[in-house]
Amino acid sequence: MRRDPVVLILVALLVTFMLAFGFHRARRVSNQIGAPAPNAKGGVAPDFTLQSLDGKTVRLSDFRGKAVLLNFWATWCQPCKIEMPWFVELQKQYGGQGLQVLGIAMDDASPADIAKFAKDLGVNYPVLVGKEAVGDAYGGVQFLPATFYIGRDGKVVDKVFGLKGRGEIEDDIKKALGQGQAVQAQK
Repeated sequence: MRRDPVVLILVALLVTFMLAFGFHRARRVSNQIGAPAPNAKGGVAPDFTLQSLDGKTVRLSDFRGKAVLLNFWATWCQPCKIEMPWFVELQKQYGGQGLQVLGIAMDDASPADIAKFAKDLGVNYPVLVGKEAVGDAYGGVQFLPATFYIGRDGKVVDKVFGLKGRGEIEDDIKKALGQGQAVQAQK
């Protein structure tokens, strides 16, 4: 009895898909068992060490005492291009009160291409070259943009996947800044 090669290929693809899906599902379930994820609201934000575009070593813990807007993005991400100018404005507006915006580039573009992209958008905050391990520490950054609002105490105040309005972003910044002191917008 002769077997059709197309059927064999389809069966092989189906088995491969099922194995990949099963592995991914098992990994997600095992991550959900036990203690809450460190990136859950109220949990301590995972520390990391990454290189900035200007070659400096940057750790999240360097910013303890400041509110941090931690934004995972990519040069190909259209919603990222919309919100990054807002982050520039908000860094100017709230930086004096203790806000630090940090951008983590999560794409395969070269550091030179990322730097050109950031310069073209007028980015006034540190841009770090991302690593998958850092994304994994934050629960696996599957959608971009992904933004984490971290209070002065190092705890996650909120996390947002996808594009939100500038007003919602500003409200989350005020929550992060407001941990322990009053916040007023600077004009």
